[in-house]
Amino acid sequence: MKLAHICIVARDADKLAAFYKKVFECRLLREPIVLSGGKVSRGNGLPNSRIYSIWLTLADRKEPFLEIHQHKTTCEKSAPRVNEPGFSHLAFEVDDIRKTYALVIRTGGTALGEITDFGSAEAPLLIVYMRDPEGNILELEQS
Repeated sequence: MKLAHICIVARDADKLAAFYKKVFECRLLREPIVLSGGKVSRGNGLPNSRIYSIWLTLADRKEPFLEIHQHKTTCEKSAPRVNEPGFSHLAFEVDDIRKTYALVIRTGGTALGEITDFGSAEAPLLIVYMRDPEGNILELEQS
């Protein structure tokens, strides 16, 4: 068994994909497509489903990949919180946490916490929680 992909439902899939491509160097895995029809609706349980789907690589591997969906019809919800049950966040190992932190902010994301060392003097482990432009929670890690 293996994790195949992670999906984020976006209000603006192209804009969110541009954020992940710029900040985390994700690349298109295939050209974006529109998913619709009876099979799609039966599979996801959403009648009259129409989904714009973008697949992005995570780092230099093809799996798992990041799938960004934009549905024809969406339901609004409040921004997720770090302590809310369910899926929480995407964590990215980065080479330079301060540089990536600044890039997230410049590219439309926001800070949740501050850069904190969870390691030791001999083995630092810097982390910070942030949000992407649509409010999804990200964790940056640098060891």
